[in-house]
Amino acid sequence: MLKSRKELDAELGGAARAWLDESLAEAAHDAGAAHDAGAAHDAGAAHDAPRREVSPYGFPPWELRYAAAGRHCGPEHADSVRSLLLVEARAPLTSVTRLYEQGTAAERRAVLLTLHLLDLGDTALPLVEDALRANDTRLVAAAVGPYAADHLDPHAWRHAVLKCLFTEVPVTAVARLGSRARGDAELARMLRDFAAERTAAGRPVPEDLRTALGHALDSTAPADEGGHPADPTAAPAPTEES
Repeated sequence: MLKSRKELDAELGGAARAWLDESLAEAAHDAGAAHDAGAAHDAGAAHDAPRREVSPYGFPPWELRYAAAGRHCGPEHADSVRSLLLVEARAPLTSVTRLYEQGTAAERRAVLLTLHLLDLGDTALPLVEDALRANDTRLVAAAVGPYAADHLDPHAWRHAVLKCLFTEVPVTAVARLGSRARGDAELARMLRDFAAERTAAGRPVPEDLRTALGHALDSTAPADEGGHPADPTAAPAPTEES
């Protein structure tokens, strides 16, 4: 779970807090310069636009801070620090993509966890889709957060839920699972097929599948005596005509 600036200030030591203050100020400065440059361009005064600082590598210095967050603030706080940097910088798609593509797994996870806090529309979907193709469960869990719930189309979202089941990522990681899955007959069919395949192979059906199927069958779905959705591997009950 991402921590707020106030929570970080309470947990970080003095040197780490000072580093974070400098880093966020650098990110905010870059965001302001980018905004002013855009405004000057729109006004037809591009020659008066402020110059954005760049590192020797050709990108804003705060991106170097992003990579160093774990070293300065500790790995347990790195996700939250990186998220704050992205938000403070109002990170554009170019920065978000670069940090994801060139980053470690931990740096990629922080990008995915922050996408819903950035003004990117659906332009960052390729990053989510890439993470869902990975076998790193940390990335899969981060990829099915609020941004995916907002922007993945139904087909891709259903497969994201199945990916969680395949990789044993808890479905509690899937943002808004209940609202997106509710009444989704196609998802219910896919879940039943998956359960049947596991059963035929002599493998256990994940308990999380029962949870997801319960949402897909909606609150009016038949339940067993314990109040759980019907067994996804069970054959349909015979009708009076059969």
